[in-house]
Amino acid sequence: MKDKILEIAEIAKTCPENLQQACFETLLNHFLEGLRTPPAPAERERKVDDSKATAKPDEGAAGVHTTPPKQEDLKEADLHLKARKFMQKEGITISHLNNLFYKEGDKLLSIYDELKTTRMAESQVRITLLQALVNAISSGEFEAQVESVRRECGQRKCYDSANFTATFKNNKSLFDFSKFDKNTKSVRLSDAGRKELGDLVKELQ
Repeated sequence: MKDKILEIAEIAKTCPENLQQACFETLLNHFLEGLRTPPAPAERERKVDDSKATAKPDEGAAGVHTTPPKQEDLKEADLHLKARKFMQKEGITISHLNNLFYKEGDKLLSIYDELKTTRMAESQVRITLLQALVNAISSGEFEAQVESVRRECGQRKCYDSANFTATFKNNKSLFDFSKFDKNTKSVRLSDAGRKELGDLVKELQ
């Protein structure tokens, strides 16, 4: 307030002496009126935009400091005991896994882009094996969800809707199910499936 009043006084001094008092009062009243009147919508929007522009990149909408999840390699301690036993049996090291996956917070994300096959059916099987491995690392269960496999097949442009079910049936030796139909929600790897998974992990290096 003090600075503003001094500024108004300086402006008033530039007027003829007989008008300085009136000029000062007019400018002061205008200033005080502006303090009492809410800014127009357009002005409010400008102020909001200005505050967004000056916000730090790592601040959320409420100005709360957020840090993106850190990307890390897998460690032995991250692996379920069953996953470690599988690795020992198949000759797989933690380095093999870190060439395929990385940790981001609580998530395990893939690094590999290629499944090293152009056959749709084989791609579907390989996606299933790798999803079962991801699940086993955290839970110890070498199991994949059918809808998750279907979704990744679509993302990788290898979804064969007409033969999706048939592909599982034709490779039933890799899975522990008595039958596969539209009601099957998940598939668990058999011993043969785990052996196939071990070979796949080495092939994708």
